[in-house]
Amino acid sequence: MIIVDKALQRREEAGEPVRLAVTGAGFINRGMTNRVVNHTPGMEVSIIVNRTRENAIRCFAEAGITDPVEVGTVAELNAAIEAGRPAYTTDYMVATRCERIDCVIEGTGTIAYAAPIVVDAIEHGHHVVMLNAELDGVVGPLFKRMADAAGVVYTGCDGDQPGVQMNLLRFVEGIGARPLVAGNIKGLLDYYRTPETQARFAAEWGQTPEMVTSFADGTKIAFEQAVVANATGFTVAERGMIGPEFDGFIDDAVRFYDLDMLEEKGGIVDYIVGTRPSPGVYVFAVHDDPQQHLYLKYGKLGDGPLYSFYVPYHLCHFEVPNSAARAVLFDDATIEPTHGPQVDVIAIAKSDLAAGTTLDGLGGFHTYGLCERHDLTRTAGLLPMGLAEGCTLERDVAKDTALTYADVRVPEGRPIDRLRAEQDAAFPLPQPV
Repeated sequence: MIIVDKALQRREEAGEPVRLAVTGAGFINRGMTNRVVNHTPGMEVSIIVNRTRENAIRCFAEAGITDPVEVGTVAELNAAIEAGRPAYTTDYMVATRCERIDCVIEGTGTIAYAAPIVVDAIEHGHHVVMLNAELDGVVGPLFKRMADAAGVVYTGCDGDQPGVQMNLLRFVEGIGARPLVAGNIKGLLDYYRTPETQARFAAEWGQTPEMVTSFADGTKIAFEQAVVANATGFTVAERGMIGPEFDGFIDDAVRFYDLDMLEEKGGIVDYIVGTRPSPGVYVFAVHDDPQQHLYLKYGKLGDGPLYSFYVPYHLCHFEVPNSAARAVLFDDATIEPTHGPQVDVIAIAKSDLAAGTTLDGLGGFHTYGLCERHDLTRTAGLLPMGLAEGCTLERDVAKDTALTYADVRVPEGRPIDRLRAEQDAAFPLPQPV
């Protein structure tokens, strides 16, 4: 969004920066904090919320800030803002209940911990940018409804693949074309990767083994594409998406998609493994105006009927602040679940699992996630991947089997389960005719 830079410059000149609260101090948030502190006039990271103080301090230190102040109350945070001192806290309510914060960026990558943060931020009038496709994929439509009622923006972020896809979709629609595929380009997919197999890579990049496992085993891309589906009204062609492997260029991958199927479904989300340019995103679209076909061919987009549009990269932490600026300054969401729940991510057994096993979380040893239609998830009682952690198996489950609520005992009293039930009630399934 080129318009953002000038708008932020005006905020800088007026001495009224967009003030961010950032939750989480991991690999991506450290780069993002550096970007805001050192390269973004008109915006500041006023506070970092993190359960481990040392990580928050490290996050600021890597941005060149060596004297952040720890705060434990809203009054202390206000004093820090007045003094121009970045702050950190272990209590998220210090940030979500401070009226001087303009936007909360949720970047913990968690579900159970992050959900109350998002709820509190919305209820206290803050825009929310989700650097957390996992939580968005579980209860994002409910958060969108809550944000609309509160008069704030709830949005995914620029730079992460869903946001980049949505920006591209808006461009494609803006030239009069009609998108039918929104896709993600992936370099590797192996459902059976574990934190053990990914430990070395995680250490090399300063990330957790579970996080990078969720990239490799397909769980992350499933959540990302579920978020895109909920924003566009698209569905999946089949459980798990099509996901062809292709070592050619993305323009030539249109042959993997049957136009009649795409039209029948009204558009799908998908991914391709191994194609170039990686790690970009793509949109395949038709144009219903025959006159424009000549001009698309003149523009080197080929003969159609499916035309290929792509972005060759996604620069996650570099672009996330753009979404905060768009929300605060223009009330514009980068990507939001305007169509309600269309696609879920369901839990699939990564190996033969025995009764009595308490399931670990995303990117763990027990499960991987696949996309499935929301209505089928509900009617078949399938267990959402984002709710699987902590559930205990009541029976043996074979490898590659989709888990159901009937297979598990769900821990009592979890707020995330209450939110999911509230979302189900808010979006009832259509009744059969």
